[in-house]
This record gives sequence, C-alpha cells and structure tokens, in this order.
Amino acid sequence: MKNGFLKNFYQHNGKVMGTALLVIISFWIGVLIILPQLSMLDYSLREYLPSGEVGNYTLKNYRHLIYGAEGASDPYNYVDLKVFMRTIIAAICVTIFNLILCYPIAFFLGQVAKGMKLRVFALLLIIPYWINEILRAFALKIIFGATGMINAVLIGMGILDEPFDFIRADIALYAGLGYAYILLMVFPMYNVIESLDGNQIEAARDLGAPWWRIHARIVIPYAKPGISSGATMVFMLSAGALAAPQILGGPSSLWFTQIIYQWFNDGGNWSQGAAYAIVLLTSCIIIVLAFMKLFKVNMGDIGK
Repeated sequence: MKNGFLKNFYQHNGKVMGTALLVIISFWIGVLIILPQLSMLDYSLREYLPSGEVGNYTLKNYRHLIYGAEGASDPYNYVDLKVFMRTIIAAICVTIFNLILCYPIAFFLGQVAKGMKLRVFALLLIIPYWINEILRAFALKIIFGATGMINAVLIGMGILDEPFDFIRADIALYAGLGYAYILLMVFPMYNVIESLDGNQIEAARDLGAPWWRIHARIVIPYAKPGISSGATMVFMLSAGALAAPQILGGPSSLWFTQIIYQWFNDGGNWSQGAAYAIVLLTSCIIIVLAFMKLFKVNMGDIGK
C-alpha cells in the first residue's frame, strides 16, 4: 500500500517535484514539530540545575504540578491545578461559542451568498486579520475598557449607570479569544457546506421539514468534517494562547500558558516549564481524541 501511494504520488507530481515535496514535508514534520517536542519532553524529565548543566532524569517536575514544591503546607498544588482546569474549560467554552457563532456564517457563505455577495462577505471576514493579533487584542482592550465604546453606548442608552469592568469579568478575554480564531472555524465549515447539493435542502423544505430539522438531519451531519477540523484548531489554539490572556486578562484570569511562560523566562527553570507544557499538550490531545470518540469522528474527517 505504501509503494502504491508513493507510485501514485510520483505519477501525479513528477519525480523532481514529488521528491522536493517529500523533503519539505519530512523537514517540516521532523525538524519543526517532532524534534522540538522530543527536546521539550527530555527537558521535562531532567532535574533543574541552576548552573545550566543537564540534570538526571526525574519525575519531580511533573509531581510539582500536582503536589507543589517540597515542604509546601498544602497537600496539593491548588493554584496551578485550578489555573490548568480553568484554562481547559475556558478553551472548551470558546470553541463552543465560536461554533455557534460561525456555523450560520459558514452556511450563509456556502449556500446562500453567491457571486459578488460571496466575495464581498469573504473579504470582510479576512480584512480585519491583516492586522497583527497583538494590535487587535489592544484594540479590543480599548473597546471593552471603562471609557471604551461598549460602556459609552450602554451608559448612553441608560442600560448602565456606571462603566462595567469587562476586563475583570473576563468578558474581554473570551471575546478576544473567540474573535482571534473565527476564520479557523468558518472556512473549514464553509469548504464542506459549499459542496452540499442544495437540492437536498430544497427537497426537505418541499416535504415540510422545519429549518431546524434541515440543519440537524442534513447540513450538520454533512458538515461534520469541517466542524471537527475547526473545533480542533480553535480548542488547541485557545488552550495554548498567550498574547490574548496577557493583554485582555483580568487580575484573576491567569492562563496556564502564562505560568509556563513564567517558568521559562522569569524563573529560568526550563525543566519545570517544559513539564507544564507537555502536560498541557498531552491533555489537549487526550480531550480532542475523547470528543472525537464521543461524536464518532475519525482522523480522516479532520483531515478533509
């Protein structure tokens, strides 16, 4: 099967281009993905030595996440574990929020908008992302600020008597994370929904099916590959976000990636930071695989 795949691959791309593509893909996967993760794993299993020397293998760095530093008064590391759980739950909430928000947009682009209208709406989605993510986060911080546009409108309409602290309530953070990854949810769903035969929807309407049944029985099952792909990317990126929590997070909204950043940069303890990073990566992969099994999605669906 492997030889057949390579034969078809070379026949389709040619020997020169096929070999170049294989080298580039192998370099991308091996050097830029696998080797850094293996190096991170090795760091996480090493004892931290302030002198910069390589320590012996140990599980101390992983135990620190659960039990905290040696001699600590608390039996468990409640602070870091709480931040870890809050990060995972928040990433799941952001993914669900994006799915609810982006599904109507993807359906509109895939089945309703045609011609110039489709191109205009797609362009309106893309243009804001020409701006750097950090600049967009600062813009959202201004909009959600005490003197920002949202508070000004709400006070002007008489809904609020005084400015509401959207930053401290983490509303700005969740809105920023959701906004940051909209395209990663919209376009995978759009690519699938656009290929759905509109006659199936028309036939269901002619048979008297309500709109919610059409989506539940026809569109959503057909769009499952796009939904799986978009949800996976949004969840992984939300759980691993750093810029948005740093800029939009309130005083009590510490993100797990911020703790990792502190271990690497402020504390200089790469071994402990690597252990935390491996735990986050492994947990996210396990959660994604669990949801795939729950909703009967396979890797082929995500790769479509």
